[in-house]
Amino acid sequence: MPTPPRVPQRPHSIERHGDTRVDPYYWLMDRENEEVLNHLRAENAYLADTLAPLKPLENELFEEIKKRIEETDISVPVLRGAWWYFERTREGLDYAISCRVASTPGDFTPPVIDPNSTLDGEQIILDENVEAEGHDFLSVGVLMVSPDDQWVAVGTDFEGSERHRLTVRPLAGQAPIADELDDVYYGFAWAGDSHHFFYTRLDDAMRPWQLWRHELGTSASDDVLVYQEDDAQFNLSVGRSRDEAVIVIQIGSSTTTELRFIDAHRPTDEFKLLEVRRHGIEYGVEHFIDASGVGWWLKVTNEDATDFRLLARQVNGESWTEIVGERPGSRLDGVDAFKTFLAISERHDGCSAVRLVPINEGDDPFGNDVLARSYLVNGDASPSTVALSANATFDTAQVRVLITSLITPRLVADVVVTTGEVIVRKQQQVLGGYDQSHYATGRLWVDASDGVKIPVSIVASRDLVEIDERGDLRAKSPAPLLLYGYGSYEISIDPAFSSLRLSLLDRGVIFAIAHVRGGGEMGRSWYEMGKLAQKPTTFSDFVRVARALVAQGWTTPERLAARGGSAGGLLMGAVMNLAPDLFRCVVAEVPFVDALTTMLDDTLPLTIGEWEEWGNPDVSASAYRTMKSYSPYDNVQAANDNDTVRTYPHVFAAGGLNDSRVGFWEPAKWVLKLRDVNPANVVYLKTEMGAGHGGPSGRYDAWRDEAQVLSFIINEIAS
Repeated sequence: MPTPPRVPQRPHSIERHGDTRVDPYYWLMDRENEEVLNHLRAENAYLADTLAPLKPLENELFEEIKKRIEETDISVPVLRGAWWYFERTREGLDYAISCRVASTPGDFTPPVIDPNSTLDGEQIILDENVEAEGHDFLSVGVLMVSPDDQWVAVGTDFEGSERHRLTVRPLAGQAPIADELDDVYYGFAWAGDSHHFFYTRLDDAMRPWQLWRHELGTSASDDVLVYQEDDAQFNLSVGRSRDEAVIVIQIGSSTTTELRFIDAHRPTDEFKLLEVRRHGIEYGVEHFIDASGVGWWLKVTNEDATDFRLLARQVNGESWTEIVGERPGSRLDGVDAFKTFLAISERHDGCSAVRLVPINEGDDPFGNDVLARSYLVNGDASPSTVALSANATFDTAQVRVLITSLITPRLVADVVVTTGEVIVRKQQQVLGGYDQSHYATGRLWVDASDGVKIPVSIVASRDLVEIDERGDLRAKSPAPLLLYGYGSYEISIDPAFSSLRLSLLDRGVIFAIAHVRGGGEMGRSWYEMGKLAQKPTTFSDFVRVARALVAQGWTTPERLAARGGSAGGLLMGAVMNLAPDLFRCVVAEVPFVDALTTMLDDTLPLTIGEWEEWGNPDVSASAYRTMKSYSPYDNVQAANDNDTVRTYPHVFAAGGLNDSRVGFWEPAKWVLKLRDVNPANVVYLKTEMGAGHGGPSGRYDAWRDEAQVLSFIINEIAS
C-alpha cells in the first residue's frame, strides 16, 4: 500500500490578541521552494497510486460523460449590431471557436446553422484551439468586438493567474496592428468611436484598482490612467451600456457602491460621479433612452430596502422615483433595459426568476403600476431556474432567457414580450436516450436550529422516491446521497441540469443542494444571517440538513457524501469538525480551509477586500475568536469530546498551484494535519500544477477530472 507523503514540521508562531497559534506547515506557502513543489508532486503521485484500482471506473465514467455530450455543437446565435455571434465546438478539440455571420436588418430570428458545415460569409473571430497551441492552459478573459465591427480585443491567460495579455486583431481585412497590453484584468469597454477602449489593471493583491484608456495604434506606454481606487477594500470594473450611450465605472466593496460615467462617444472626457459612496449603500444602474430621446437612469438599490427596490430618474433630473418597491423575501437582483421593455431579475421562494415589463409611451415610460403590468417567465419543474441569457441588442421585441432544473436540460428561448410567447431556440441534447420522466426533482424544507426553514433541492432516479398528491417527494428507502453546499458572498446555488451528474443518478445516488444561509437564495437577510459573526450559522445549517436527510430516511451516514469548493470548501472543512461521524466522504475543491491565517495576512491577494465578508481578525478580537472557532485547519482534532480517537470522513481535496483566490498551500497544509492527528484518516490531495482556481481549462481534461472525483464518490458510498 502506498505511503502518504510527509514533510518536516517547522513551527511558525502567529500571535494576535494575546493568543498564539503554532503552524507547523506555514513554510509550505513558498511556491518557489523546490521542496514544496516536490511535495505537491508526491501528493499527486500518492493519489494516483492509491486510487489506481478505481481507474477502470474512472475511464468508464469519462466515456459516459463524453458520450452524452454533442461534442460537435453550436450555441444559439446572439444578435449584436449587424452580426449574429455564436460559438462552435468540434469533436476532439478542447476549446470553443467564436464566429459570426452577417444579419438581415430587422430580422430577429437566429439563423439555423449546421454544426458540421460552415455558413456562407461565416467569419472566425477567435479559435481558442489555435490560441492554446503550445500551452497546457488557456482562459480567454476578454473577447470584445468594437462597435464598428472592425476589431476584436482578446485577453488571454496561459497560467490560471487571471492576469491577461491583451491584443487587438483585425476583423475586416485591414492591416494588423501591434497593440499589446500586459497585466490586464477582466473589465473592458470599447468607446463609441471604436478607436479607444478602457481596461482595468490589478495591484499586487489581485485587486482591480486602475482604469486605463488606450488609443488604437499607439504604444501601451502612452496609455492614460483614467481612474485609480486607493481604498484597498474597493474593486473597480468597467462596462458599456446596452444602449451604447455611456461607459460606466463601478467601484464597490462587499457593502458599498459608487458609479462614475462618461458619454461613450467622448472617451477623453472626465468621468462624472453619479452618486457618492455611502457606507452600506449598494446600487447598480442601467442607462435607457426613451422613444423621445430622453436619457434615464434606472437604479436597483438597498437604500431603505433590505431586499432592494427599483428607482428611476431622467439623466438630467435630480430626484428618484420608486417604480418597484421592496418585497421582503423576494430579492430584486437587477434590471436590464431595452427599447420597449424592462427585464427584472429577482428571486422567489429560493428560485431565480425573470419578470418582463412593457414600457409605456409618452413622458412617463415606467409608470407606477410596473408590477401590475408585468409577468414572470416560468420553468417547467419545481424548483427551477429562469435567468436572462445573452441579450446584446437594445432595440428588440424579444428577450432571451435560460430555463433549467435538476431534471430539465438547459433550454434557451426567446420570449416575445408583448404576447409572452416562448420560442424555443435550442434545448441541450443529452445523447444516449435521456428521458426526463425517469427522474424526479423537488424541494424539502429542513428546520434549522433556530427554527428557520432551509430549502433543499433534490433529484433522484424516479424509482427511488414516492410522490404524494401535493407533489412532495419521499424516499422509499435509504440510498447513497451526495449533498452539495456553498453558502457565502450572497451567491445562490440554483438548481440546474448537468449531464455529468447522470452517472451518479443512474447508479442510484441521490443528489441534493443545501441552500444554507450565507448564500443569496432567500434574499439579503439570508446572506446576512450567514456572514461575519453569524458565519457559524452556515455550517450548522448544513449539518442540520444532513441530519434531516438521515432522519427522514433518504440516506445513512455510511452512504452520505458532501461536496463543496472555494468558500464551499471552507464549509466542507467546518462541518467535518462539527460532525465527523455524519459523512462517509468529503470532496473539497480549492478549499478555503486556512481562513484565519489568510485573513490575518493583508499582503495576500484579496484579503483586505474579504474583511467585509468574514471580519477583520487583525484588529477585532471578537472577529478573531469567531474565525478561530470555525477555521477548519485550526480545528482539526485528534480526539472527540469523549476523548475517543477522532476519525474523519475520507477526503478528496484539490488545489491549483496558480490559484490567486485560494492559495494552493491551504488544502496542502490541511491534508497533512488531518493525517497527523490520526494516521488512519484517509486523505488525498490533488494539485493542478499548471492551473488556477477553476481547474484545468480544456473540456476533456475537465471531464477527466470530474470522472476521477465521481469515481471516488461512487466507490465510497455506492459500491
